[in-house]
Amino acid sequence: MHKFKPTLLAAAVASSLFNTAAAEEAAPEVKKQKSLEVIQITATRRSGSAQEAPLNITAMDSDVMKDQNIAQLEDVARWVPGLTITDQGGREGSPIIVRGLNTNSSERASDSGTVATYLGEIPLNINLRLTDVERVEVLIGPQGTLYGAGTLGGAIRYMLNAPELDITEGQITGDLFSLSESDSMGGEAGFVFNTPLIEDELALRASVNHYHNPGYMDYNFVVREPGVSLPDPDWSNADEVAANLKQVKDANDEDITTARLSLRWAPTETFEGTLNYFYQKQEHGGNSITQYGSISEENPIHDLVGKYDSAYRVEEPNEQVDELLSLELKADLGFAELVSASGWSNYEQEGQRDQTDLLYDIWSGYASFPAFVGFTKDTSDQDSFTQELRLVSSHDGPWNWIVGGYYNKFDSKSDDREYAPGFDNFDYGSDIPNIEPDLEYIAIAESETTEMALFGEVGYAFTDQFNVTMGARFYEYEIDSLSGSATPLYDVYDDILYSSRNDVALESTSAEDDGSLFKLNANYTFDNGMVSYFTISEGFRIGGSNGLESCPEVLPDQQIVCALPNELAYTPDTTTNYELGIKSTWFGNKLHLNAALFSVDWDDAQIQSTTVNGQEIITSNAGSARSQGIELSTRAILGDNWTMYATYSYAKAELTEDAPALFDVFTEDDGYSPEEIAQMQPYYSGADGDRLPGSPEHQASMGIGYESEIFGDKYLNVNYGITAQSDVYTKVGLKADGEVLPGYALSNLSAKVSGDMWSATVYVNNLFDKYAFTSTRRDQSWAGNARFDDQNRALPELQRVYGHFITTPRTVGVKFTYNFEL
Repeated sequence: MHKFKPTLLAAAVASSLFNTAAAEEAAPEVKKQKSLEVIQITATRRSGSAQEAPLNITAMDSDVMKDQNIAQLEDVARWVPGLTITDQGGREGSPIIVRGLNTNSSERASDSGTVATYLGEIPLNINLRLTDVERVEVLIGPQGTLYGAGTLGGAIRYMLNAPELDITEGQITGDLFSLSESDSMGGEAGFVFNTPLIEDELALRASVNHYHNPGYMDYNFVVREPGVSLPDPDWSNADEVAANLKQVKDANDEDITTARLSLRWAPTETFEGTLNYFYQKQEHGGNSITQYGSISEENPIHDLVGKYDSAYRVEEPNEQVDELLSLELKADLGFAELVSASGWSNYEQEGQRDQTDLLYDIWSGYASFPAFVGFTKDTSDQDSFTQELRLVSSHDGPWNWIVGGYYNKFDSKSDDREYAPGFDNFDYGSDIPNIEPDLEYIAIAESETTEMALFGEVGYAFTDQFNVTMGARFYEYEIDSLSGSATPLYDVYDDILYSSRNDVALESTSAEDDGSLFKLNANYTFDNGMVSYFTISEGFRIGGSNGLESCPEVLPDQQIVCALPNELAYTPDTTTNYELGIKSTWFGNKLHLNAALFSVDWDDAQIQSTTVNGQEIITSNAGSARSQGIELSTRAILGDNWTMYATYSYAKAELTEDAPALFDVFTEDDGYSPEEIAQMQPYYSGADGDRLPGSPEHQASMGIGYESEIFGDKYLNVNYGITAQSDVYTKVGLKADGEVLPGYALSNLSAKVSGDMWSATVYVNNLFDKYAFTSTRRDQSWAGNARFDDQNRALPELQRVYGHFITTPRTVGVKFTYNFEL
């Protein structure tokens, strides 16, 4: 057999990168040669090296995350080819997009839900603050034959540090930083403690961490007393402005507290169990949205809003609490490992938003009240129980297999309310019976989702180098929903009075489905260790109900939020992923070169849209799409002191069939002529070839690190990293007044000095203080700039809702870590 060898071109490139390689090979070395770190993973359900696994996976351990100052998932995504996470600030969460698979507009709360996130063995939808984390594993492509939770585009696993059975140790961390646009300092402090309770058998690990971001967005136009103060006073009269409005500096501040308690028991060599409790509380002061340059020129505050200003009329706080109790049991049965993972989780959320602009658009009559301000109080509560059982073969021989069962019960409740302080007295002259004072709209929704699946894979090694794996998933789910809404201020016209929440009528809907998914993977390992693989895998995401009440046959003249028949529910969507990849290691593990070519077909793609009546955000289906591209990554050691890493990805994601009336529909019944319909309808419909929104076509990152021994026994690490992306469309094909968000690049720089038990780091994130738009809220029609005049929203001279999320300004900080053993 002829061994595979590097080509002359590869050798030439390598020689330019490693100008000392030949000398090192010719001269005898006394000291041990440096090599790239081997990161162990369990993403394949077996322990192994990330570089040797025949699938598209990126793993980052705690050392890499510390060197690159990675503290949240948005930071991870910049170094993972094929993964996009749009920074929308902490309050709204950040959409996770794989390979451009996104039909949602680039909008608030626009996570397309194509990726499953795991905390250890338990699926949990959370944007985790990365503290006491051993590593993060990102799997690109559907993973439903390996994991209990079905995935459409990929999976992200947060692997926490396990309790150590034989050592008492701890860690103290601290961070102090400033933002270039903030008036105060931010900081973070953490503590981790690990101790055996019974030596080599029972151990406890506990951690607590608190993070404070001081914020950088000013709310300069907040009314002093809603319903009394004027949101639009005489802007030329400074005294009147000051009497009615106040400034809230650094309104988008956030505090995140995480805590964890973990108990690990290993009484024998063949059994261990881990009981884990996790808690995270996020408190956000406001949104990271600016209306800079996004307000109609007719609006008097057009020139008053700066780059880091928001024009909202009320503060927009939000509080989110996540809790997880999990029990993971592992038993070595000899022929296989048996794993049981049980998880009980709860999520609670309560927030407030400025809703004035939406209400103006629903009914312009609100503007007759000079002190009109509308805002929400939205609450939600989610409970989930998951149980996964799986067997992973461990016997010798050419065969290997995995078989598992999954059960999930998910209960969700929400209660969203809109208030219009003072409007009932203004419009009616007296109070009216109501659930709460000033309540003008209430929406209630409850749902129960039950999902079950059998999944597994079987592999056969034809030779030591050639393996084939086939996988399947069989699933079924059922969703039962109750929903209802009411508009107390308007229902009084029909003599309908609401004295309590129980007066709101609830409508029942249900959905169910079952099906199967399949996977094929073939991989070959060359004599030099290069791994090549080809994968065909199918992904799936469940359908559901939008939780809205059906519209009546005759609509009222004024406000109503309801769903037309095609808006009540949405169907499942599926992906078929084709991927060809290689993973190669060169020059004694000094160079890694990985590449993947992919093509993903997406059917019945779920899309975020809004109801015709009330502009309520819902999910619908948009036909088919495809994403094709390439992903590259490399890591290298350059000489004795330098390390380099780089990634690049290209994803061409577009519709593959027309999606009529994707954003709106125009008919003669609505008063449009055939000529107007022919002109306008294509602009509000999706067409074959339209580019998908929310993610760039090109993404790249590059980092270089320098390490050297100083002062005899200390180490200096200097790291520079740059991440860049091309432009982003905010809506499919730039239809319905979508826009192009220009591409940008961000640079980070850090220097760390470390001893045996401590380290101190000085860092700068967004080194050049780059200001860029990351996504939008609403679109240009809300500022009176729609392509077609009659599609402009009401009252552009008052509207302030259209705006942009922005990059976090330059952050300069210093952090320290102290480790101790007892």
